[in-house]
Amino acid sequence: MGENRGLALLLAAVLGVAVSTGVSALVRSGGGGTSPAAPAPCQLAGGIRHVIYIQFDNVHLTRDEPSVPSDLEQMPHLFDFLKKNGTVLGQSHTPLVAHTAGDLLTSLTGLYPDEHGQPVSNSWRYLKPDGSPGTGNSFTYWTSRVYDTASTSTDTTYNLVTSDGRNTPAPWVPFTRAGCDVGSVAGPAGLVLENGADVAAVFGQTSPEAQEARTNPAAAYANYVGLAVHCAASSSLCSAANGGRPDRLPDEPGGYDGFRALFGARHLAPKIPVPGFQGFDAMTPAVGLADVAAMQEHGVPVTFAYLSDAHDPRDGSRAFGPGEPGYEAQLRQYDQGFADFLGRLGRDGIDARNTLFFVGADEGDVFVGSPPEPAGCDGTRVPCRYAQTGEVQVNLRGLLASQQRFTGAFAVHDDSAPGIWVTGTGAPTSPAVRALARAGGRLTVANPYTRVTEPLARFMADRAELGLLHMVAGDPARVPNLVLFARPDYYVMDGVASCTPAACVHVDRQSAYSHGGVDPAINTTWFALAGPGVARRGVDDVVWADETDIRPTLMALTGLRDSYRHDGRVLSEVLQDRLGLPFEQLAAALKGINAPVGSLGLASLAVATSAIESNQPGDAAYQAYLARMASLTARRDTLADQILGQLESAAFEHRPLSPTTAQNEVAQANALVIS
Repeated sequence: MGENRGLALLLAAVLGVAVSTGVSALVRSGGGGTSPAAPAPCQLAGGIRHVIYIQFDNVHLTRDEPSVPSDLEQMPHLFDFLKKNGTVLGQSHTPLVAHTAGDLLTSLTGLYPDEHGQPVSNSWRYLKPDGSPGTGNSFTYWTSRVYDTASTSTDTTYNLVTSDGRNTPAPWVPFTRAGCDVGSVAGPAGLVLENGADVAAVFGQTSPEAQEARTNPAAAYANYVGLAVHCAASSSLCSAANGGRPDRLPDEPGGYDGFRALFGARHLAPKIPVPGFQGFDAMTPAVGLADVAAMQEHGVPVTFAYLSDAHDPRDGSRAFGPGEPGYEAQLRQYDQGFADFLGRLGRDGIDARNTLFFVGADEGDVFVGSPPEPAGCDGTRVPCRYAQTGEVQVNLRGLLASQQRFTGAFAVHDDSAPGIWVTGTGAPTSPAVRALARAGGRLTVANPYTRVTEPLARFMADRAELGLLHMVAGDPARVPNLVLFARPDYYVMDGVASCTPAACVHVDRQSAYSHGGVDPAINTTWFALAGPGVARRGVDDVVWADETDIRPTLMALTGLRDSYRHDGRVLSEVLQDRLGLPFEQLAAALKGINAPVGSLGLASLAVATSAIESNQPGDAAYQAYLARMASLTARRDTLADQILGQLESAAFEHRPLSPTTAQNEVAQANALVIS
């Protein structure tokens, strides 16, 4: 699950916020005794009257165990709907680091993490002016500043920040400017208030809402967090009389004055029948989609929603293995939730004839456990069981001290791909950074599942490599000196330095799914588009896409345009009116050099790891690598910028793309890939 969303659910449980998993909310009609506000004159292209955008946390298209049907296979009401009415892309890819918040934001904006500010998520470290580390949280409202969960932040930059320090443009803006109200249920990220600090920032420090957040956080959580509607300028729904607040986006290109928004169930419920928010990790289809349907039925034609994963039990106990009875029961509930949702929408006249559906998952994750028993169990007829499950937790500080005698000062973001900040210095070639990097590359772990002693790190990236991977944020304080991409079984965390090598490693039986690292199962995910303008191709495992491509494709289908250039490209292959072979060939070449887990990204990771671990006299190999990486990144950025401009012009301005130019640039892109 999204790790800080899990903390939000824990807080909600401690404070007494109810969590429901029933399906009755979806079955009920949307009237609820209220009448919808006058809808805004929503203007979208291609016969689209509604947009429904749903993003799962870690729900899988492919199988974790060969004999156990995948999550999506066990949701046939959703899966069959998507295959019948559109295209399911099975070769979508994440940015790095592959985590919920960063992946959701990349999908929402079409921008890599260097342009939305969350290359390390769902939380991250930053260095304060005195060199001590703070802890930032990726889950905040769109315009919030750095939110330190442990103390008052000394970093006042935007949490969602572009490479030049501005607030990242908000994804609802093209829709509201086109006259469409935009609703959000549990996110996906940044579209709703997420914590008490957000409540105070949006409503004002002296407001009744902020006072409630301080004195009764459980009630404030249910009343103001997790649900929002961003209104068109002409919409009456978000009027001051209805509790609307100014929808402030001070850095939005072109300005954004005169727009308002409703935040939280307390302000939505008088016009839209939604209950108090039940927690981000309580977002099963039965719960979250009921709110989506209610918004659509009450004049909000564009809705975004986040849904929780299916492999974590809602009571917070240990994660299920594939095919275990609890997992199977939740998948049946998920399937029924979508059956009820699609049936309810159909009765409302909201279907694939007039509605653009997007459904996808943020990233994959790797199940960490022993083989299922009995062999060949499928979960549906023969339940599976596991003798042992759980991520292998590694105490990085202890392992560095006991194996490598390294005791330098550093801060760690606990993760399967931990970011490491060396306190007191930022120079890549400083002795402290180089010593830690070499020591980290030599660490080994005895895997308790395989009984094989193996290197902890699969790859390592320093700041030079992070630049090529789009992982250098516009806020320098949050950029790590090093990211160690561990092998998928391992979760690397800080700890005491005084453990033996064996005691530095143990199995955490609570968490059984690992993500964040560099691995095909983690970095390959899926998404689907269905509805007007979408080709009906069923499941497509050929087109190579990544999450930056979602946003420009949505904009092209709806006839809208963002106020910035995307890092991704329109997926011509899934459109009924394709953009031509030169476009698609050039777009594929772009992915190879610009996507973090494209050909160039993966090749450069291997080169970077070798150089980072090197220890030649005068550090000659590493110095040569830095010069080579600077040149390579500059050439890549220039070519990618050129290609992106041409692809956007072809897709949004209908400028023909020269086949000769496309072929030449494809050749240049191929020549960049290193070995």
